[in-house]
Amino acid sequence: MAAFPLIRSRTIGELLAPAAPFDKKCGRENWTVAFAPDGSYFAWSQGHRTVKLVPWSQCLQNFLLHGTKNVTNSSSLRLPRQNSDGGQKNKPREHIIDCGDIVWSLAFGSSVPEKQSRCVNIEWHRFRFGQDQLLLATGLNNGRIKIWDVYTGKLLLNLVDHTEVVRDLTFAPDGSLILVSASRDKTLRVWDLKDDGNMMKVLRGHQNWVYSCAFSPDSSILCSVGASKAVFLWNMDKYTMIRKLEGHHHDVVACDFSPDGALLATASYDTRVYIWDPHNGDILMEFGHLFPPPTPIFAGGANDRWVRSVSFSHDGLHVASLADDKMVRFWRIDEDYPVQVAPLSNGLCCAFSTDGSVLAAGTHDGSVYFWATPRQVPSLQHLCRMSVRRVMPTQEVQELPIPSKLLEFLSYRI
Repeated sequence: MAAFPLIRSRTIGELLAPAAPFDKKCGRENWTVAFAPDGSYFAWSQGHRTVKLVPWSQCLQNFLLHGTKNVTNSSSLRLPRQNSDGGQKNKPREHIIDCGDIVWSLAFGSSVPEKQSRCVNIEWHRFRFGQDQLLLATGLNNGRIKIWDVYTGKLLLNLVDHTEVVRDLTFAPDGSLILVSASRDKTLRVWDLKDDGNMMKVLRGHQNWVYSCAFSPDSSILCSVGASKAVFLWNMDKYTMIRKLEGHHHDVVACDFSPDGALLATASYDTRVYIWDPHNGDILMEFGHLFPPPTPIFAGGANDRWVRSVSFSHDGLHVASLADDKMVRFWRIDEDYPVQVAPLSNGLCCAFSTDGSVLAAGTHDGSVYFWATPRQVPSLQHLCRMSVRRVMPTQEVQELPIPSKLLEFLSYRI
């Protein structure tokens, strides 16, 4: 492999977990970080059973004013807390939620009133969600899912059906408040929060733990990944499996769709991130974290380069990955080497901010680190592809009555 210059990402800030006697014990891990869809809040699991929410704009401002470290743990810099009486409801304030058990997963959800519940009987509901509603779902160690009102801190729903750890949560992006949970009990469950949290469907197919799940931007497809090399795609209108994607050599632990829905990124313990075309199952790009690339036998074992997380930027051009070699990498979808890197020990998860300008990563000790993301002017080809692929899957693009050169121009190619 040819040598390439390693450009280091600029650190934006750090939110460090408070020191405690439990530092060396399990339960402090920050398994998940999340940004609200409107960019108003950032949330993370601070260890044990605590979730912390901070107003994102104020958090960024404090980084700029006071430096990068320990912002929310300094009494002199503490952001205003949210009152329990719900006063000034929609004004973002710092909030701490005790979830009652170890938190493994988080997801923000916001509703669009015009989007009706899929439930047939909609004559009466305990909750009626408005346009300004912002919810936080937390997946717990005991298999429960708790739904919170972000503005008031009140517990709205307690969803009980999983029998093992709820490893991941994702809301449908269409504002329907359809929530999907992935669990170590080998199932995915679909919940309708507009129907008071009714469980609509159980998706079965995984033969082992389910690690992660993600909706396509139009909410029509769900990807789920898990142990035993599993990558499944589901039709979320019919709740049926579309296909299983084959290629990884170890457990697959994270997945994310591109903003136009044309690409799917998956991260695996086999040291690789794959970029797929989810509409036909082709692998378009491989991002390796160990060179030379390991053999399938070595990749399927303890190779010291397990990739823990992957996230697609909102520009559709960049992907971030986090691995056990103490590195965060930023990739372009058309280059097989990182365009930027950053050091991080004991990283577990990562996510881009809503505007794509910042990457957040959580660690084993409950802390969060932030970096500025690569900022590059997209090509005309990329902008055209994104525009077309938001409304057309691969097959429809290939059937367009246009010259072959134009088809190539509009296609993501190997």
